[in-house]
Amino acid sequence: MSTKIDLPYYAGEPVAISPAGWLLIVATVAVAFLQLIMLPLPTPPLNFIPAILFTGLPLLALMAVTGWRRPALFRSVGIKEIGIGIGFGLLTMLSSAIVGFALANSIGAAANPAVEGLLAFGTVDLLLFLARTFIQLIGEEVVSILPLLAVLWLCVSKFGLSRRVGLIIAVVVSTLWFAAMHLPTYNWNFVQCVGIIGSARIVLTLAYLFTRNLWVSSIAHIFNDWVLFLTSFAIGHLPVGIEG
Repeated sequence: MSTKIDLPYYAGEPVAISPAGWLLIVATVAVAFLQLIMLPLPTPPLNFIPAILFTGLPLLALMAVTGWRRPALFRSVGIKEIGIGIGFGLLTMLSSAIVGFALANSIGAAANPAVEGLLAFGTVDLLLFLARTFIQLIGEEVVSILPLLAVLWLCVSKFGLSRRVGLIIAVVVSTLWFAAMHLPTYNWNFVQCVGIIGSARIVLTLAYLFTRNLWVSSIAHIFNDWVLFLTSFAIGHLPVGIEG
């Protein structure tokens, strides 16, 4: 009987990462995020550069500290994995809707400026936007799961905690990190980011934990966000003001 493959790196498989290596990975994740929000390249094609660096820098750091091996975060992807990813994408939308409804009366939710910007987009603008967000959303999975694995390694290897306890702590830390990354986007609304964005992050993290495949969580993330983007674009471009 085959045994399900474990999460990579935290226990030295498929390759051990030194404490300095983990520190470099986490530092690179932070640098990748900072350049994403600070690099003043708002228009295409230059605005693809921050998205590419956001996704590529942490993966480059991971490869550098693992002997330039292919990142074990990713496994093969086919129809099954795409279907699972879409399923988790639907669960992400559902969880966000439920938590958003529950918090609707207690917070003044801030709108996503990217979604609002879609109202002024033409078709070409939309396609460029989707292409850039495709890259960036994979990056969001990379910069969420790498810190999770780093915390898991720290808890198990250095603090002597069990894998179960370490994983719970790692999920909490990576969820809070993901929520914090969205604070500038949502006007520093802490409750919105921790509640709505955090609940979505937990579902996306489960997609990775269940499949050990970052492609699956990336597909779920892209599906969730693209449905929002495309729906907003469609609504914003409906014909209005029909005269009788």
